[in-house]
Amino acid sequence: FYGGSYEDSQESFRDLGLALMLAILLIYMVMAAQFESLLNPFLILSAIPLAFIGVIWILFLTATEFNVISFIGVIIMVGVAVNNGIVLIDYIRQLREDHGYDLFKAIITAGRTRLRPILMTTLTTVIGMLPMGLSTGPGSESSSPMAMPIVGGLTVTTLLTLFFLPVVYSMVATSTIKRRKRRLSKKEVKNV
Repeated sequence: FYGGSYEDSQESFRDLGLALMLAILLIYMVMAAQFESLLNPFLILSAIPLAFIGVIWILFLTATEFNVISFIGVIIMVGVAVNNGIVLIDYIRQLREDHGYDLFKAIITAGRTRLRPILMTTLTTVIGMLPMGLSTGPGSESSSPMAMPIVGGLTVTTLLTLFFLPVVYSMVATSTIKRRKRRLSKKEVKNV
């Protein structure tokens, strides 16, 4: 009895792992087309592995086991969590390209301006999932394991989006600016 159930569970985890990787790849491709950049989508997706800290944390605190339903919640969380990064990075890019802001002024302005929409998006999702995650009535054994990873992952991802992502973006943008300056100086030396 346990052998067949275990094999089915392992096959489901493999299929969901493949679905998660495919979802991340598709999200990356859509963002690469939207941003016309290969680097910015990678920066946004860099917060996702750290969001698993929130998933593990909430599952541990609520003594919820990680099962197939929880894995589906993780896939949902990844899709929603990327939205906050897109809102922030896109606004930073818009301020720099359209309005001529320098890097750090754009990051500070975008963080201040986009704080409320990011918090509103996260809070509506988290508050909407809490009743489902904390319910103990009939059917809660299938709904609670899906809601809790969404709640934990989104909470941590929001904090990372607001603090970690601007730091990573500024480090990458600063190194890119330095690299461009070095290339320009080498071209000027060759032309002389």
